[in-house]
Amino acid sequence: MKANIEKTFQVNEPIGKVWEYLSDPARIVTCVPGASLTDQIDQDNFKGEVTLKFGPVKASYSGQITFQERNADSYHMQLLGKGLDSKGKGSADMLMNGSLVEKDGGTEVTCSMEVTITGMLAQFGSRLITDVSSSVFDQFVGNFKAKLAGEEVDNTLKAGSMVGSVVKGIFGKKEG
Repeated sequence: MKANIEKTFQVNEPIGKVWEYLSDPARIVTCVPGASLTDQIDQDNFKGEVTLKFGPVKASYSGQITFQERNADSYHMQLLGKGLDSKGKGSADMLMNGSLVEKDGGTEVTCSMEVTITGMLAQFGSRLITDVSSSVFDQFVGNFKAKLAGEEVDNTLKAGSMVGSVVKGIFGKKEG
C-alpha cells in the first residue's frame, strides 16, 4: 500500500539556519512525533525507532534512515527510511525529498514523501495512511518551528488528531 504526501510550509528564519537544523538528524528527530535515534552508523546512516498509535492500533518500527543526498549548495536532500514492525508483521518504507528556498525574508520548505506500508497497518488503506501521515507531518512542522524559535519541543504523538483520522478513514471506506 502506497501513499504520497506533498507539503510546503514557511519558516521565518534564514535559509542557512533552517538547513542546519533539517540536515542534522540529532536535532530534527526531536521534532518528529514518536521518533527517536538509537545509533549513528556513519555521517549518512542512522538507526532509530518510531511508535505510532491511532485508534486501537499501535505500531512500532525499528529501522534505518539514510541520507541519499544532502546538498548544502542547492539546499536539497533525499532521505530513505526503512523500518520493520517490532512484532514482525509488516514494514514501512519512506522516500522523502526536501528542498529549501529563500522567500519573503524567510525560508520555504517543500517536502514530498512516498510511504509504502505492508502488514497490519496496510489494511486501513491509503486514505487513512495519508491522513495520519499528514497529521504527523503537521505536528512535526509545529515542533520544528518551535525548536527554531528556541522553545521546548514535545515530540509525543498527539493521539486526538490520530483518532479523528481513524474515524474519517473508517467512514470513508464504508462510503466507497
